[in-house]
Amino acid sequence: MTENLFQPYVLNDTLTLENRILMAPLTRCMADDDLVPTQAMADYYARRADTGLIISEATIIRPDGQGYPNTPGIFSEEQIAGWQNVTSAVHAKGGKIFAQLWHTGRVAHPHFFGGEYVLAPSAKKVEGSVPRMRELTYTVPKPATTEEIDQLVADYAQAAANAIEAGFDGVEIHGANGYLIDQFLHYSSNDREDEFGGTPENMARFPLAVVDAISQQIGADRTALRVSPGAYFNIEGDERDRQVSDYLLAELEQRELAFLHIGIFDDSMEFDYLGGTASSYVRKQYSKTLVGVGSYSAETGSEAINDNKFDLLAIGRPLIANPDYVEKVKKGQALVDYSDEMLAELV
Repeated sequence: MTENLFQPYVLNDTLTLENRILMAPLTRCMADDDLVPTQAMADYYARRADTGLIISEATIIRPDGQGYPNTPGIFSEEQIAGWQNVTSAVHAKGGKIFAQLWHTGRVAHPHFFGGEYVLAPSAKKVEGSVPRMRELTYTVPKPATTEEIDQLVADYAQAAANAIEAGFDGVEIHGANGYLIDQFLHYSSNDREDEFGGTPENMARFPLAVVDAISQQIGADRTALRVSPGAYFNIEGDERDRQVSDYLLAELEQRELAFLHIGIFDDSMEFDYLGGTASSYVRKQYSKTLVGVGSYSAETGSEAINDNKFDLLAIGRPLIANPDYVEKVKKGQALVDYSDEMLAELV
């Protein structure tokens, strides 16, 4: 029933995947105190190298992008060297791996980098406290100036160059799940009145600038983007968001990215202003390679691919519980159920 998952898939002239199963980015907070990937992380990713493509855990582009403890970076020489160990281990097993580039924006916390403030589109605080460090309450962010936005674009591009130096096959820009890029795309987190807010074109300006700068730096064929057109995590929905996503997707349609990846925890969730699920909305707007994710099994994901709902299937928590997920699905073997206790160690 899942044969289509095991067909090779041509992303472009540069990259062909061995199968259509991707490892979704999974934050594990297992880097060392200098945010350098460890040997345990190299072993962890190598054990999952038979997926068509691994997308790494979200990896911060610069110190003030950090919002959780021990999340890896890709801005220091030590971090690049640590990632070289990871990518070498994956490639030795015949796998491919993209780095997911991340800045958490208003979900960052000054505790992690010793700063006075965190940057975001607007001075609109996210409620609550930092996961795994609940003693840290979120702060009111400083709206990024035009100069600071320009520097962020440059730092994203530099992080992409660092990723290629570290041996990654490409990068996925984290433009989803309520983090910095996504914050520009939603009215509840962006009330700017300059060229970065107020209209769909303005609100998409920074995200598209990041896409274009990275594409110019490493090639569009090695550049992907994750998007959350439906606000559902750290952001409130607004029916006007639909116009922003319409504009963004029309612009992305004109570019030749490696793929677009839905950012959603459960793709059965429906959004009134999108007219249904996030993936069905994006599929209507975007004709190129689309990655579906969000509580799919191999069977339901295979069926969705067969029905042309998306082209590639990203699997998250089941790959934590089953390093040999691809082999088990191929052989029809039972999967180990995921449980939260599994987050405590890399297996």
